Amino acid sequence: MSLIRIQNYIGGKLVDPKSDVWLDNDEPATGQIYSQVPDSNEQDIEDAVAAASAALPDWSGKSVDERADWMFRLADTIDDYRDELIELESRDNGKPESLARMVDIPRCAKNIRHFASTMIGQGSQSFAMPDAINYTLRQPLGVVGVISPWNLPLYLFTWKFAPAIATGNCVVGKPSEVTPMTAARLGQICESIGFPPGVLNIVHGSGANTGNALLQHPGIKAISFTGGTKTGRHVASVVSPQFKKLSLELGGKNPNIIFADCEYDEMLRTTVRSSFANQGQICLCGSRVYVQSEIYEKFKTDFVAKAKELVVGDPQDSKSNLGAVVSKPHYEKILSRIELAKSEGGKILCGGAPAKVNGRCSGGYFIEPTVIEGLSNDCQTNQEEIFGPVVTIQPFDHEDEVVSLANGTQYGLSASVWTQNIKRANRVAEKIESGVVWVNCWMVRDLRTPFGGVKQSGVGREGGEESLRFFTQAKNVCIKY
Repeated sequence: MSLIRIQNYIGGKLVDPKSDVWLDNDEPATGQIYSQVPDSNEQDIEDAVAAASAALPDWSGKSVDERADWMFRLADTIDDYRDELIELESRDNGKPESLARMVDIPRCAKNIRHFASTMIGQGSQSFAMPDAINYTLRQPLGVVGVISPWNLPLYLFTWKFAPAIATGNCVVGKPSEVTPMTAARLGQICESIGFPPGVLNIVHGSGANTGNALLQHPGIKAISFTGGTKTGRHVASVVSPQFKKLSLELGGKNPNIIFADCEYDEMLRTTVRSSFANQGQICLCGSRVYVQSEIYEKFKTDFVAKAKELVVGDPQDSKSNLGAVVSKPHYEKILSRIELAKSEGGKILCGGAPAKVNGRCSGGYFIEPTVIEGLSNDCQTNQEEIFGPVVTIQPFDHEDEVVSLANGTQYGLSASVWTQNIKRANRVAEKIESGVVWVNCWMVRDLRTPFGGVKQSGVGREGGEESLRFFTQAKNVCIKY
């Protein structure tokens, strides 16, 4: 079988990497290599920055409506290729096609339309004085870099570049080399519609080569990064001394707090989803589940039963609830963390092993949904992000106790709180050290709201006007009467 070779998209053209060095890319569901990805270097990044710089005067000089028209056209074309992109995303990432169809690919076009529309509605602030008036201009930064992760590949890539180009910047983007296929197809789509050359450039490759070249390039004015906390620490160490704007959306170890007065059936359904959606490979998944003692035993029985009902299988099969995890190294990491949990005294209530999938997927990276109890809050399993279909459950008695447990990690990305007591919901939401708190729900997203983490879950905010502010700089103009 011949391997698919994807190309970079630079200056409106599809091109091979200057070095002619390629990375193998395998299909998680089969374990078979099926494509090759450019491992681009500083020369490719230099070309991309040059193309973006050349495009910048015209693109930033266009009216908001003109930029929005191009973005709407791109979103419409993504919709035209929806079925193909769903298949590519599932094959490349390992997630069920049903999930890519319901969430990932529809959200891509929605992201682009949202930021184009939001920018159309932006105004300018003015401040009157007795003898003068001030008004504020928000101007594009110039050429910016975006680095997106492998778990929601095209979804999060569009989430980053859309506000950047809406505000008049030009972009050099590096998708994850682990899941590059839909971003590569996006480059082909841009070429096919004649999207203004140089406005969006897509350069593939490893973090060590492509990523570092992007971070270090003096022509890049800002970096927006989503990924693991360890990598984010490296990104900050390279970017911050250059005084570039920096946005980091990093890891999470998110608590799901369940009080006895919750609406039980809805809570149970949602907790199963928030624990295992996308094989647990969403930074917002609730991986630490705290349940009030009065309902702990009932919850444990029901939750484990529901987890055992989940079908782990071929991502192409509509009956599959979970697909494969993204790569062999990640598969091995998750399994090693399950063994660590056992050594820390954890009891495996279900799962805890590779899932056997027959047929074409017999060599794939499948793991059973795993529920663990009996661990202390300060053990490694409860302190470090696993990013897989693995959750721990733990009882609590009182509100103050569970707030302390929830806040007892280095992370602070999201949390869920289940209670019908509105006063308690507000108290707990205020006390939780987290960028996002969902009450009686999970992953209910309004694209206008700020998104990001605290502590080691990130720096800065994305979403709505927060994204538009990040990719612009404010200039005050004072005119004396």
